[in-house]
Amino acid sequence: MKTISIHEAKTHLSSLIQQALNGEEIIIANRKEPMVRLEVVREKLPVRRLGGLKSLGLVMGSSFDKSLEDFEDYSPSKLSEGVKGPAKLEA
Repeated sequence: MKTISIHEAKTHLSSLIQQALNGEEIIIANRKEPMVRLEVVREKLPVRRLGGLKSLGLVMGSSFDKSLEDFEDYSPSKLSEGVKGPAKLEA
């Protein structure tokens, strides 16, 4: 970190800008009291927008919603058959 006076900053502004671009932190002080930090303006991030992939054209096969044979025991109708009521814990 480099601290310089306002007068020195006026005199050497172009070189101070180059130092900041090179990654050095520059503080401009008024009577030895830090007042301003000279830093590089970073590139603005692009604005996110919703629905950016809707033109992708994703297509699902006709068998997508069919039930799987391996998971028939877990179907809602089978699961509700096994439910008799609240389980009682034995002490």
